[in-house]
Amino acid sequence: MNFKNALPLVINTTSVKKRIIHHTLFWLAYVSYKTYLNIASYPRGKDPIPFIDIFNTSVKAQLSFLLIKVPLVYTLFAIVNQFNTKNWGVVKTFFCSLILLLAGTFLFTVFNDLFVLPYIYGLPGDDLLDIGISSILYNAFVLAFLCGTALAIKLVRINLQIRKREEETARKKLLTELQFLKSQINPHFLFNTLNNIYGLARKKSDDTAEVVMKLSKLLRFMLYETAQSSINIADELKVVKDYIELEQLRYGTRLDIEYTEDIDHLEQQITPLILIPFVENAFKHGLSETRFHSYIKIHTFLKKGHLLFSIENSKSENEGKAPERIGLKNVKRQLELLYPEHDLKINLTPETFKVTLTINLSKNATL
Repeated sequence: MNFKNALPLVINTTSVKKRIIHHTLFWLAYVSYKTYLNIASYPRGKDPIPFIDIFNTSVKAQLSFLLIKVPLVYTLFAIVNQFNTKNWGVVKTFFCSLILLLAGTFLFTVFNDLFVLPYIYGLPGDDLLDIGISSILYNAFVLAFLCGTALAIKLVRINLQIRKREEETARKKLLTELQFLKSQINPHFLFNTLNNIYGLARKKSDDTAEVVMKLSKLLRFMLYETAQSSINIADELKVVKDYIELEQLRYGTRLDIEYTEDIDHLEQQITPLILIPFVENAFKHGLSETRFHSYIKIHTFLKKGHLLFSIENSKSENEGKAPERIGLKNVKRQLELLYPEHDLKINLTPETFKVTLTINLSKNATL
């Protein structure tokens, strides 16, 4: 069996069933409402009629009227659909709707006087030539109210469907953009790490094998963990610390690293690889272009879902304004998409480059 072909059939069948249920509930509610009005306005004589008889008579009458009202409403829907699909213009739609309402009023009036009144209510009906203008106007108002109510509900439903499709399209667009941003960050991250290994290999360092092992762990993380929308913050910080160890092996004693963390909930969810580009950027600015003794300070604080992440690195006075790195640029966009309420501050001085990031992790955007 071809499941690809079968799936749309299941989806369509489910949708049709829901529509049938919704339409059935509408007509039941309408019949109940009209029955209540009939009972409330039923004349009370000296010999009161039992309530059950009034109820049965009213229900039979309203169910009988559905023979006129149901085709009228759904024919009006078909006319409106022609307008929505731009097959018909405003003038044609208006006149077709008007003709439909006039024809429905005539049929409803005839049906009421020749069938409902004599055979359900047991009252004498009027001849066709004796039908009054007031009766016709009243019936036209009843049908117009019904058609207007049904059409309003339909238009609201169409508007909700359009809005839902637009939201789904926007969501898919944002997800596509996020995937694109991640696809840029991961190769960029790998490229920088391979450069580290290359530098150690040229020095014939004994740390090369250890660096390769740590890199394999990082690659395993990127392959299997970053596909998820969120991970534990403990796993994210583990990647940060592994990356720091990789860089520290490369730069040795000319680099001082201060790393502190205060986490009250290690299983707090966070987007994977959202912090590593800032660490990567600090090493790029603080060390790649300098030969003097350097430092990097990293502090992570998490309290009740509120994350404060700061990183500061020393830099050369001759380095000037730091260029916008790919990883830093992309993570800014990810933060805009995933954490709209975040606060990112970047402070640049002649001697230091500092980034402070504040995020309420419990209020991330739902994509």
